[in-house]
Amino acid sequence: MDYLSTIRTPIDTELRDFIALFNESLTHEDGLLGQALEHVRAKGGKRMRPILILLLAKSFGKVTPVAQYAAVGLELLHTASLVHDDVVDESGERRGQASVNASYNNKVAVLVGDYILSTALLSIARTNDCDIVCDLAELGRTLSNGEILQLTNIANTNFSEEVYFEVIKKKTAALFESCAVIGAKAGGADKQAVEDARAFGINVGVIFQIRDDIFDYFPSAEIGKPTGNDMAEGKLTLPVLYALNATGDAQMAALARKVKARNVTAEEIAQLVEFTINNGGIEYAERKMAECKALTDGFINQYIAQPQLQEALKAYVNFIIDRKN
Repeated sequence: MDYLSTIRTPIDTELRDFIALFNESLTHEDGLLGQALEHVRAKGGKRMRPILILLLAKSFGKVTPVAQYAAVGLELLHTASLVHDDVVDESGERRGQASVNASYNNKVAVLVGDYILSTALLSIARTNDCDIVCDLAELGRTLSNGEILQLTNIANTNFSEEVYFEVIKKKTAALFESCAVIGAKAGGADKQAVEDARAFGINVGVIFQIRDDIFDYFPSAEIGKPTGNDMAEGKLTLPVLYALNATGDAQMAALARKVKARNVTAEEIAQLVEFTINNGGIEYAERKMAECKALTDGFINQYIAQPQLQEALKAYVNFIIDRKN
């Protein structure tokens, strides 16, 4: 099944309008800033988050300028956070391409991120919707909180699934939550539908992050990051957390603590990856994705009446689960 075509078809015109508006917002005539913004813009991506806003806005009503400006603002906010994250993580790559900090330097990357963030605020202000402005401002706070929580958790010697889910709900899931809420509000959904859309967005975001985490246990040139990269950065994700807690293996627990201390070797990471795969970590993570998917299906079946939009939203969730990068 061509998921992306199914997803985009009901909002084809609206998505083209979004892309034009987004690209315009990331265009600048000045030399270095213009070059850096072009570098960011060229990465493009599949625009999964703004697509979710557009799909839900159309499901509950129609895609208005409010929805478009909110979608641009959220995507810019997300883009700025990625530019800053790469500086914090000292990352040289973002999905197989050089990061801004690697292409230029940390100072330029921080300033470019700040410029994109300011541009996001400008787009959000153009919605003239105080409720949506507050939602997106709160999202910015939540994303920063999630980053700090993740940094704090690296020093935590426990292997807590609860903390893992808390972190991803404040990072990845918070973005999808905001997309769902803003899309529903912009489309004219009632209060209960907005709250149910919120839960839908959180579940979509959890699925997205778990799938992203699973990639790290298998080598693939398509993904743009090596196996064990999360562990190299001091992060223990759901598959290895499950394997550690399920087996109580003291030797692997010692290696996991070395991961958190950032003094683990590539060979030791490879041992942890193999241990995770051999002890059901991947299957457990996939079961968690399936649980979240069942909840998203419930929302779609209850609220989305138009068959083409219902099919698009189900394809959206399936694409996230089945994606290869």
